[in-house]
Amino acid sequence: MVINANNYKFDCRVSGNIKDELVILLHGFPETSYMYKDLIKDISDSGYYCIAPNLRGYSEGARPQGRDNYTLDKLVNDVLEMINHTGKEKLHLIGHDWGAVIGWQIAHDYPNKLLSWTALSVPHTNSFFNAILNDKEQKKKSYYMWLFQIPILPEFCLKFMNLKILRGLWSYHSKQEINDYTQTLKQKGALTAALNYYRANFKLKRLAKKGQILGDIHVPTLFIWGKHDTSVGSSAAKNSYAYIKADYQFLELKTDHWIIQKKYNEAKNSILEHLNSNKVSN
Repeated sequence: MVINANNYKFDCRVSGNIKDELVILLHGFPETSYMYKDLIKDISDSGYYCIAPNLRGYSEGARPQGRDNYTLDKLVNDVLEMINHTGKEKLHLIGHDWGAVIGWQIAHDYPNKLLSWTALSVPHTNSFFNAILNDKEQKKKSYYMWLFQIPILPEFCLKFMNLKILRGLWSYHSKQEINDYTQTLKQKGALTAALNYYRANFKLKRLAKKGQILGDIHVPTLFIWGKHDTSVGSSAAKNSYAYIKADYQFLELKTDHWIIQKKYNEAKNSILEHLNSNKVSN
């Protein structure tokens, strides 16, 4: 399915009956909506209408040039336009990695649109960037963000030997999933677009130095984090609760950043319980 939003065309995976409550699932880096291929089927089987888009830069019809086209406000607006496309007034939102960053912003700015919010791997933006500034462990884990600011070189290194570095990250992903990611990131401009998420929004670190960059969340929230995550440390993850002023659940799993691939059943069951407890029909 293709959804038109902001004059771009977004490739989307869809599952379920459009009459059911809407669930939108946002992927992160360096993945696509394929990561949710099984989850949208299982969620829709429980009575939901699921849409998992390939986000800006990952959809061939939504890949503008220039880092300024990948600022957080534009990424958020894409999702809002997709919601408008469905005609639904409220929805459940799920996001992993950069999809979580986008989701936290939506949960803060548009709480009345969300029935529930589920973040995978990446905690509340303020907690995350405070940790980057003040926690030694998180500074080390986030070092790659600084490297991504260098022009051209990251693209060269990541493309080297058929995306060898990225393939190393995907060691637990299926062959079909890896093929989807590699075929997407090999498209013209796709890898630079994906890296532009980091380049266009690095200013969040500077804003964190001046104080709070994102306020409290007033949406029922589930946050799932892998205790062996090489990108997100315990300080960032465990301090996220301070910014949630609604029902909050924190699930810590014995895994790393790739929660869906490595702990699918635990994550799925927790997500379904969270969705069902916040259903309008309840």
